[in-house]
Amino acid sequence: MAITLKKDEQIDQMRRAGRIVRQVLDRMGELAAPGVTTQELDAEAERICAAAGGACLFKGVPGRGGAGPFPGNICASINEEVVHGIPSSRALRDGDVIGIDFGVNVDGWCGDAAETFVVGTVDERVQRLVSVTRNALAMVIEMVRPGRLWSEIVGPMQSYIESEGFAVVREFVGHGIGSRMWEDPKVPNYVSRELLARDIELREGMTFAVEPMVNLGLAAVEYADDGWTVVTRDRLPSAHFEHTLAVTAGGVDVLTS
Repeated sequence: MAITLKKDEQIDQMRRAGRIVRQVLDRMGELAAPGVTTQELDAEAERICAAAGGACLFKGVPGRGGAGPFPGNICASINEEVVHGIPSSRALRDGDVIGIDFGVNVDGWCGDAAETFVVGTVDERVQRLVSVTRNALAMVIEMVRPGRLWSEIVGPMQSYIESEGFAVVREFVGHGIGSRMWEDPKVPNYVSRELLARDIELREGMTFAVEPMVNLGLAAVEYADDGWTVVTRDRLPSAHFEHTLAVTAGGVDVLTS
């Protein structure tokens, strides 16, 4: 791994990007209601980002296999869609949950965050899924500080999620971030033999995006026909929360808060 430690002034630049991300996600939460389409959310995110002097990170990212470049400014993932949902004319309905992931580049520095919103009145178990996933990210933030191993942090988070009866997605993980959207290290949401063999020691100046993805049913996921959208294999709902963090001498700075 080639982890790049950031200087204070570089972290300040990332915080500028993080503020725009936060502004957009807060607005998405205000707008997410029955009858609103994900295309409308996408257009509003692009408008806010441009007005603030940022560039949306996701649009145009090359696809895997035969999938074309990502066409949206946000990832809008509804119900059984875990991540990378493409904005469309699909309208939100009462009882939906929608995970919105958004990233910004400002003057060469990036911020990235995600939040899952409930639309109207949702099933009690789905509401608990969203709450547990949000709490899991908060747990991580409380534990981050220099000198800690990532397994010591993510292990309790995984145990908490699974003790609540939910499943942690394995195929997609968090990541380092800075002058590029994806940097080392990969930041898993679970403990594996690979992590224990090559654990990540947190150091002052590290910046990374933590993003637990949690399923109501089984952990297994697969790609939808569009080549981008990741869905739960059992088609039960999923939730996703993310923040960009900087490790500081005193603990952690949440750059997308």
